[in-house]
Amino acid sequence: MTEHRTDIRPGRYRHYKGRDYEVIDIARHSETEEKLVVYRCLYGDNSLWVRPLNMFRETVNVAGEQVPRFARIDKV
Repeated sequence: MTEHRTDIRPGRYRHYKGRDYEVIDIARHSETEEKLVVYRCLYGDNSLWVRPLNMFRETVNVAGEQVPRFARIDKV
């Protein structure tokens, strides 16, 4: 699946609101082949989530500053 590689790799990430998550892998939607990030909450029930890759990588405006929605926090 080399053609589906991305700069998002498995590991720990921090959401801009302060909570930590573990990215498990990148998946593809069965109908559209859209790339999706599969990740787990590192708090509460440790539930699994998916989010479109483009949305995972985007920046958000916080107090007038553009910051990454998710930032890598472990060693690469």
